[in-house]
Amino acid sequence: MHFTSEQRLDDGVLARAFTLGEIPGTLWTPASAAPVPLILMAHNNGLPRAAARLVARARHSAASGYAVAAIDAPGCGDRPRSAADEQARADLRRAMQAGEPVDDIFESFIGPLVEKAVPEWQTTLDALLALPEIAGPVGYSGWTAVGIRLAVVEPRIAAAGLFAGGYVPRAQREEARQVTIPLLFLLQWDDEGNPRQRALDLFDAFGSTEKTLHANMGGHVGTPWFEVEDGVRFCDRHLK
Repeated sequence: MHFTSEQRLDDGVLARAFTLGEIPGTLWTPASAAPVPLILMAHNNGLPRAAARLVARARHSAASGYAVAAIDAPGCGDRPRSAADEQARADLRRAMQAGEPVDDIFESFIGPLVEKAVPEWQTTLDALLALPEIAGPVGYSGWTAVGIRLAVVEPRIAAAGLFAGGYVPRAQREEARQVTIPLLFLLQWDDEGNPRQRALDLFDAFGSTEKTLHANMGGHVGTPWFEVEDGVRFCDRHLK
């Protein structure tokens, strides 16, 4: 892991860009010198780590006493897209504009993205836990499909906050039954691109005995800020 830049923000949080092989990422850490727990933070369906909503969540969590890391998934953010990636995105735009079904396109696009992203998150986790300022335990926040797979294959993930506002491939919907860690599941009740019943069925499928559903009125980007604060309290219960 090589840190390529750093900036001390006005809330005392230190933001550092890093590279790990071909993986670009950002690590936010609090002003405290004591080793802190870690949150892996991913944006739904591979949106970039520099997305404003993700950065705001990361800074708030870091200021609350956590190390927070985000990486760009393959073909997303600062990483080059393959011809297949470009074609899938073009097919998706065309289908959405025409009002056609998009599940099969999402499946062909998001499924392989999850398969590529999860091993990179594990590699990143290895490197982060080797840093003296990070002690664990480890939580996860954000992209549901990746969070499900990580919770199944990665025993170091102790708790997860998942956002229902993104396509979850069929494989991860089946894997949800194997997830047993504490969960906080966020749902926007009127999310135009994500069927409500599918999200409710997914919540029901999780095998966790401790799982909480927070549903708020509004569309895809309308999640209220207090859910970020509640997410920190969730992490406080399970990671500190």
